[in-house]
Amino acid sequence: MQLALVVGRVTATIKHASMVGQILLLVQPRRSDGGPDGEPLLAVDGVGAGLGEQVVITSDGRGARELMGVEVTPVRWTTLAIKDE
Repeated sequence: MQLALVVGRVTATIKHASMVGQILLLVQPRRSDGGPDGEPLLAVDGVGAGLGEQVVITSDGRGARELMGVEVTPVRWTTLAIKDE
């Protein structure tokens, strides 16, 4: 799990069948000091996060499959929670 900042929403006209109807977010992972940690990532939104919110993301494949209700998906990152301020 890692803290990330939602920097945008993503629209994809062509995507894997498991991703149809899913909200896609562009998130910037953060270090513990608040600075960026690598490149932005694409994450499936499971919590209704909005632009500028800090979220907890995970790369747990099993969690992604459960969130999306599928057996197979190429999704790696999903949101778990929105950080309270």
